[in-house]
Amino acid sequence: MKRFHMHISVDDLNKNIQFYSQLFNAEPTVAKDDYAKWALDDPAVNFAISTRGHKVGLDHVGIQTESDEELSRFRQQLEATDIKGVAQDNTTCCYSKSDKYWVQDPQGIAWETFHSLESVPVFSDTETNTNEGACCAPGLSEVKSNCC
Repeated sequence: MKRFHMHISVDDLNKNIQFYSQLFNAEPTVAKDDYAKWALDDPAVNFAISTRGHKVGLDHVGIQTESDEELSRFRQQLEATDIKGVAQDNTTCCYSKSDKYWVQDPQGIAWETFHSLESVPVFSDTETNTNEGACCAPGLSEVKSNCC
């Protein structure tokens, strides 16, 4: 099963944790000083918020896979099209070590397809996010989709 992923940058983490906990009728499965995540089965979504974004609002969206094989199939599907991406193997972001494949839609929204390998105690490999786009996304401006 794949799980839809959405990450929103927020200005007040506690206020948003309260709001989304009420909206989803569930407490976060991960809660840090700058980040919270709900791994929900109904609806099947990995929903995350953080204060790490460069601007408040939608940071990125994606699809979480359950296995390396599922991630590999998804990556091969994308590489067989006009959609070009950037692979990240064994990268640390959002308190998790993951393998990822990033693409960017025609509007410039970053999409990550990923398989989480393990939880880690730090937000990312580097404590400062210098990327002007989505949190933890590699530079995607040079791989903008030729699709559609």
